Amino acid sequence: MGKWTRRALIGTGVLAGGVLAVGVGISPGQRQRKLGNIAAHADEKLLQVWVKVAPDGTVTAILPHAEMGQGITTSLPMMLADEMDADWEKVRWEAAPAHEEFANYALGEGFILDPMLKGKKVPDFLADPLRGVFVQLTKRMNLQITGGSSSVRATGMHGMRVAGAAARAMLVQAAANALKVPVTELRVANGVVHHDSSGKSLHFGELAAAASKLDAPLNPVLKTQDQFRIMGTSKRRLDVPEKVDGTAQFGIDAKPPGLKYAAVRGAPVFGGKVKSVDESALKNLPGIVKVVNLGNAVAVVADGYWRARKGLEALTIDFDAGEHGGTTSAGIYTQYGKSLDELDSKENGKNDVNTGDVDAEFKNATKVVEAEYRVPFLAHAPMEPLNATAWLHDGKLDLWCGNQNPLGFRAAAAEAAGIEADKVTVHPSYLGGGFGRKFVPDYAEQAVRLAKVIDAPVKLIWSREEDIRQDRYRLAITSRFKAALDAAGNPVAWRNGYVEKNDPAEAPLIPYAIASQHIRSVASPSHVPFGPWRSVDHSQHGFFTESFVDELAHAAGKDPFEFRRDLLKDHPRHLKVLETAAEKSGWKNPLPKGWGRGIALQQSFGSIVAQVVDVEVSAEGKVRAHRVVCAVDCGFAVNPNGLIAQMESGAIYGLTAALYGEITIDKGAVVQSNFHDYQMLRMDEAPLLETYIVNSGEALGGAGEPGTPAIAPALTNAIFAATGTRIRELPVKNYDLKVKMRETAGHEAVGVNAV
Repeated sequence: MGKWTRRALIGTGVLAGGVLAVGVGISPGQRQRKLGNIAAHADEKLLQVWVKVAPDGTVTAILPHAEMGQGITTSLPMMLADEMDADWEKVRWEAAPAHEEFANYALGEGFILDPMLKGKKVPDFLADPLRGVFVQLTKRMNLQITGGSSSVRATGMHGMRVAGAAARAMLVQAAANALKVPVTELRVANGVVHHDSSGKSLHFGELAAAASKLDAPLNPVLKTQDQFRIMGTSKRRLDVPEKVDGTAQFGIDAKPPGLKYAAVRGAPVFGGKVKSVDESALKNLPGIVKVVNLGNAVAVVADGYWRARKGLEALTIDFDAGEHGGTTSAGIYTQYGKSLDELDSKENGKNDVNTGDVDAEFKNATKVVEAEYRVPFLAHAPMEPLNATAWLHDGKLDLWCGNQNPLGFRAAAAEAAGIEADKVTVHPSYLGGGFGRKFVPDYAEQAVRLAKVIDAPVKLIWSREEDIRQDRYRLAITSRFKAALDAAGNPVAWRNGYVEKNDPAEAPLIPYAIASQHIRSVASPSHVPFGPWRSVDHSQHGFFTESFVDELAHAAGKDPFEFRRDLLKDHPRHLKVLETAAEKSGWKNPLPKGWGRGIALQQSFGSIVAQVVDVEVSAEGKVRAHRVVCAVDCGFAVNPNGLIAQMESGAIYGLTAALYGEITIDKGAVVQSNFHDYQMLRMDEAPLLETYIVNSGEALGGAGEPGTPAIAPALTNAIFAATGTRIRELPVKNYDLKVKMRETAGHEAVGVNAV
């Protein structure tokens, strides 16, 4: 996800003295009146941008997000329905059109306005112009993004809840007008407006037409937590039935008439080009329609996908590797090391934190601890391979593809087709996994380019090999640490230098009470393309910082949990989460020989997560995580079961990466190709997962990503507890633990709980 900044706002408004001033005419006004013909069917009435009501009382939430397993097609309608006092049994959802009028302004409000206001309410006179700023900004940026764990905390809070409260007010006013009674005499329950003194009532469907003609309140009063009826309960997911009965439509299910299929192979070295293509071997293959040179890739179009694949395999393609044909993973790490050497010697780079007097603390330290950590490149590997179906006809383009930003894909597809964006229809679909990969429209652009030269709709499907070798990868990173301990074993200085900073900016920061800190980064780019990966930089820095904190605890001769607890006295939310995880895991309970228990804590995307892992390392060196205990504070769990599912999902994804995930580069190209050498955690390897929710009542945090960052350090800290081997470079599979096993007796003194 792109970074939201104040600078991005200056094009539409002006920040002066911390107050946003906007020009006259930016107000969006009553937008639902002009949007109804885009989103509402003939008998439905659009009451707000994100909600419409049918004559039978069905309430439909219009969602500017993609459902890719995270459950937002249940959580967001819950937030809307609760503010409306709708009948949950009559609540439905549908995807917002990929149309600029449905750009997700709530993202701007959540990520820019909330930090500025610090919990204060927007004054009524500013509500409309402020929304106008974000409407215009998100239109200009083509934002319908699903990412950054933003759906509930941004769209839910500023989109669904506000729309629900506004729609409720409109329906109540319509009822007051119809019954000729004051609004104050009416109450709403389960989609019905009641006038108790007369015994009369009107359901939402009867009121929708009249309500749609009223002005929506721009800054409606939202419910307090004690008034929630739906939020905070666990509801059945609305997307599950059609996924079970097979009617759910994913991008790969598109089948327009006359469909052709395409397979593609890109230049193995990033930045490489096609030099030549020998098609002679295709002469005897049936069903081949055309071979298309895309410049950096070659595609074969056929009347079936298997025939397209076989045709692609038969081609002889000569690629020009360009200037990066000799690059290796080892060379990239060597480059990182040199960059960090310069960072250490020249004090250059970009500061994240620079407080206290780090140098003085090191001079006076009782003990100094140093370590270097690495993580490799990682692919996304969603189970549904990348695919897109494009049909260019009659000057228009239809595009079917699972993606994480329909408006952005519409713009990219329009540019690839050479037509205006309003001539492009992006058909919504489920995503069979995304994890950040489906932000990037490269696969959709390829499909459009093929459709331009084929007089038929074309479905492009990337093979798993293409998906692994042409990804937009989580970056490999090296991070160096140095810390000072005083005579009591307390950390008094923390120095951290790392390569390649991305988002979120706060990922390398620590919550611990260490007065002197110097955290900084240095740029050291490689030719390997970068893309957002689940939890983004938190996935790397969570492993780095929480592993090094564990090292400090052991260097101080202290229990790793108690060491962290003592350093969190100024952060009660973090402390509560840490203590909950430790308590529920039975932190002090002994484990069998060869087992270890590790703990880690990370705040990301507004949520705080602590995880404890119980791991067994066999005599043969095989690592098995038996149990994961997770405590999470996301402010308030809108849908508790949904939150638990996301914590479990994040833990499994993170365990997979920690144990097995590794993309290596040789001769400029990716070595791995499929799940035999880019391994996934299997069902029989999955640990027992327990999640405990801490509802602090603070601002809502995300759920889709925060379950991932702490799992790797909790795992490797547990491996250290079991074996005495400190893992500073992932994945774990590269360690020969059977030759490094040692007796675990005596570990209890530093809190790793082995007997």
